[in-house]
Amino acid sequence: MLNRILSLIMLLLLSPIFLIVGMFIFFEDGFPVFFKQNRVGINYSFFNIYKFRSMKKNTPNVATHLLENPEQYVLKIGALLRKLSLDELPNLINIIKGEMVFVGPRPALYNQDDLMALRVAAGVDKLKPGITGWAQINGRDELSLEDKVAYEKEYLERKSFLFDLKIIVLTFTRVLGSKGVTH
Repeated sequence: MLNRILSLIMLLLLSPIFLIVGMFIFFEDGFPVFFKQNRVGINYSFFNIYKFRSMKKNTPNVATHLLENPEQYVLKIGALLRKLSLDELPNLINIIKGEMVFVGPRPALYNQDDLMALRVAAGVDKLKPGITGWAQINGRDELSLEDKVAYEKEYLERKSFLFDLKIIVLTFTRVLGSKGVTH
């Protein structure tokens, strides 16, 4: 419940940023300004994640690292959104809906069966996905799937309010330095 209340407050406080980012996306590539994609939630359930659209409308619906020459699809504003992780701000809507939390494993794409098999084996699928997580601040895009799941399992074993707080603080320091962001 605390996650939902904080998300609602943040959504209201950040609404001017939502408006500005939305206008930049609209003027560069039109509507929609939000990107909706099927993701894996708690207990291998599925939900639609909301993000600011950082790529052009004609971009294939696959993980960025699977695109040939992904730079051709990124909007001008999209590169900045991704670098600062502002594209993730609409995840607050998912928290309000109860589909996500602030800290947990990042939600896998609906077709990332290899990642989900590792998560199920490690018991990590029992965690609600988060905007940030232990794996995110320990390498993000640079981690192998096995290393990512190892960090997520460690998070599962160490999960506490203070550990979540540490991860949130470290997230801000890593975002400001763009550490671990490759696309």
